[in-house]
Amino acid sequence: MFTGLKERRIGKTALAVTEFGLGDTPLGNVFGNVFGNVFGNVYWATETETAAATVRAAAAAGIRYFDTAPVYGFGLGEMRLGKGIAALPREKIAISSKVGYSLVPVDPGELKPGLWDQPPPLRADFDCSRDAVLRSLEASLKRFDTPCVDTPCVDMLAIHDPDEAADVGAGVDPFSRSHFRAALDEDFPALAELRSQGVIKAIGVGIDKWQMLCDFATAGDFDSFLLAGRYTLLDQDSMQHLLPLCEQRPISLVVGGPYNSGILAIGVIDLATYDDRPASPATLDRVRKIEAACARHGVPLQAAALQFPLRHPSVASIIPGARPVAEVEANSAFLHAPMPPQFRAELKHERPIHEAAPVGR
Repeated sequence: MFTGLKERRIGKTALAVTEFGLGDTPLGNVFGNVFGNVFGNVYWATETETAAATVRAAAAAGIRYFDTAPVYGFGLGEMRLGKGIAALPREKIAISSKVGYSLVPVDPGELKPGLWDQPPPLRADFDCSRDAVLRSLEASLKRFDTPCVDTPCVDMLAIHDPDEAADVGAGVDPFSRSHFRAALDEDFPALAELRSQGVIKAIGVGIDKWQMLCDFATAGDFDSFLLAGRYTLLDQDSMQHLLPLCEQRPISLVVGGPYNSGILAIGVIDLATYDDRPASPATLDRVRKIEAACARHGVPLQAAALQFPLRHPSVASIIPGARPVAEVEANSAFLHAPMPPQFRAELKHERPIHEAAPVGR
């Protein structure tokens, strides 16, 4: 157990995580995305034991970093992660969760269709207050139900989607909905206090908009950012602004959504999705070029997608989600697939990626 994966340090802290982690959004019963995983499966509700078995399989593959959040399945993700890690040595794993949303009970009849299949009767209300941070952490610890001796039960806490996960397409202001000021004035001091007390080891922000992370980087003393889908084989828009800030501070990046919701897991096929939307002709053309390079050098597209972010020194870990055990095993194999220097050189020469993006030697 816990072999074969390198560890990388989080910011200036003493905390280290494996470069390959497990994002447990799928364990919260996220559904509806056919192409967000390596097998093109439709994600629906799954049994708690099946989800816990996925966590155990991740540990057997060497993963010792697990990311979750209260809103993932309105508590299901955290509860299932707790069951999966119950038999693991707590001091050998790292857990990150999030604050910013309060789970509020509702009448079952009030539940509305959303991201989660068969969720408990709760809704998520954004709340930046100090009391909400403390209540959220306490509730997360109860859901984990995992004994902690001489180590924090949660290693990292991030402010979750201070834009309330506003869906902004191309050309739309990424600050069209923002709780930046409230998150910085209320969430950040509470998290910094917990860090100084040793309750947690690191603090950060989790969002899919690099522009707002630039502001957080310059305004607060953060250790890590969870950036979803914005430093991938297909999207390096964060390269010129956010990544240099992270190197200067230093702030570690955890990269979520390395498959960009599916097209980098499945390739160019009918109904391929990029960031949960039908892929544009321009995106399809870029993926075709990458697929052609992969074919010439015998590199699986999925392997290129998973390994690319890790070439940047600011990236501490990638956390693709997985539900069945077989997906964990497939992702692990792709992470360890050989990557010929000639393939990396071709990516730079043909420029399907940013010219400044490191691809290794």
